Amino acid sequence: MTWLILGGSGQLGISLSKELENRGIVFKALGRKELDITNSLNVSKVISALVPSVIINCAAWTDVDEAEVNEEMVFLVNSKSVENIAFAAKDCGAKFIQISTDYVFSGRSDKPWKETDIKQPLSIYGRSKASGEEKAIEVYSEGSFIIRTAWLYSPWGKNFAKVVAQKALRGEPVKVVNDQFGQPTSAIELARSLVEFTLSTARPGIYHATNSGKASWFDFAQEIYRLLGKNDSLVESVGSDAYVRPAQRPDNSTLSNQSWIEAQLTPMSNWKSALAEAMPSIVLKVIRHD
Repeated sequence: MTWLILGGSGQLGISLSKELENRGIVFKALGRKELDITNSLNVSKVISALVPSVIINCAAWTDVDEAEVNEEMVFLVNSKSVENIAFAAKDCGAKFIQISTDYVFSGRSDKPWKETDIKQPLSIYGRSKASGEEKAIEVYSEGSFIIRTAWLYSPWGKNFAKVVAQKALRGEPVKVVNDQFGQPTSAIELARSLVEFTLSTARPGIYHATNSGKASWFDFAQEIYRLLGKNDSLVESVGSDAYVRPAQRPDNSTLSNQSWIEAQLTPMSNWKSALAEAMPSIVLKVIRHD
């Protein structure tokens, strides 16, 4: 039995590879160079040859602002490609885990978003990911699992925690928005949780998987400075109107993890605990300039 990770060179893909290796689970991780997921024939050929028991699709166009001027390509990667993978997964009877995002919601509510809430994405990125969810369910409802997560960070790739940690280590001040709220989520812990989820008897459907609690980007940055023994007054609180960006962000994208709990899965830890666990590895990568 082989697990197939698509998007294997991204931070979640790397985290999953390390978790599967630690558990002794046989897997294949493919990045963009190894498999172009936008090519339906190649996707079908590769997956039918591997005959995986599990497919986890971490591949996505994730540059939210660049997405605003690349709509066709973004939908090709985040929607049409999901359809390609879903068809191939159905053909070989694999569990299909599609990673999605909090950006499928408008953010115009103070309450955590439920799995069943109406999707009203504000950006092309959000719309493309919402479309990808629909493609997976439309093609392979009996074997597709949509996992929405948010604010991912890890020691790998470029992410908010690494950028802020680098500034903190240099003792530099930083300005961070205080009016967008969500759940900073460790890709390392998410990978552990995804493996447990996949091995469980959870039924196909939509699930939210994030670290618990709620934070603004300002809160997130302050906690990084504190963990690194730096003065958190170096983190300046500003409104989102201070940064005019092409894509609109949700004001509140905090996710409810109710379906996860109902499936009797272990809840993920509080975001501060997860950040404290991941920070030594993040610092090591920052120091090495990886």
